[in-house]
Formats: sequence, C-alpha cells, structure tokens
Amino acid sequence: MKVMIIMGSESDKGIMQECSNWLKWFDIENDMIVASAHRNPDKVRELMVTAKEKGYGAVVAAAGMAAALPGVCAAYTSLPVLGVPLDGGLPGGIDALYSIVQMPAGLPVGTLAVGKAGARNAAVLCARIFALSNEKTAAKVEEFKQTGYKI
Repeated sequence: MKVMIIMGSESDKGIMQECSNWLKWFDIENDMIVASAHRNPDKVRELMVTAKEKGYGAVVAAAGMAAALPGVCAAYTSLPVLGVPLDGGLPGGIDALYSIVQMPAGLPVGTLAVGKAGARNAAVLCARIFALSNEKTAAKVEEFKQTGYKI
C-alpha cells in the first residue's frame, strides 16, 4: 500500500515534503499531488474515487485557511484521511485547524498538528495504520519507537 499526499497549493510542498521523507523512512511509497478543493474540485473527486484501486491505503490532505480539502477527500473515499492544517490565514493556522477538526459526525478526518509537526506525525500515523497488516512496516514502527521516535 502507498499513501497519497494531497495539498491545495504548490506552496505547501515545502512542509509536506516532511511527510514524504518520513514515509520513505518507513519504506512506504507515496505520491505528492497538488489539487485544490476550491480550484480543482473535479480533480480531487477523481483522485479520491480511484485512490483505493490505484493501491493507496491512506490519504494525507494538507490545507490552510478554510482547509476544505481534507473534508472533501473524506467525502469521496472510504480510506483513512489524515488532515494536516497549514498556516496561511489566522496566526498559527488556527483557522485551518478548526476547519479540519470540526467534521460532521460520520465523516471523520484524523486531524494532526499544524505545519511540519503535523506532516511528520501524519507519516507516523500512516505507518502505524499500515503496521496492523504489514509485518515489515510493523518492524520499522518498532525500530522508530526504540530510537526515541526520531529518524
């Protein structure tokens, strides 16, 4: 299985590269894709409805300000969607954090910290999810734990 990292803007790549780097450490293949819930809604829909058949096991969706992307992703897929709020609107990314964490009942998005810490933790959480059914990933998660949660 692999992880789709989707973000609303090219400017988000610097932060979300952290997620990709950490996923690579866990030997988890990943793809970084730019598609905005507001500017490219049809593209986001197509990515989500085909994600599972393309071998994705989870989606990490990053967005700032209104941060609709994680919720839109969750609406179109049954895969776990992890939301990473990004700074860009109100100080500290608080607007994005509230947007992502306040999902309606039945439509969950696992919400992480704002920025790089959230991007890194999204990778670790994907690894923990995949470790439930993959012994190789489980061994990497245990190694990560033994090294004090550092790569």
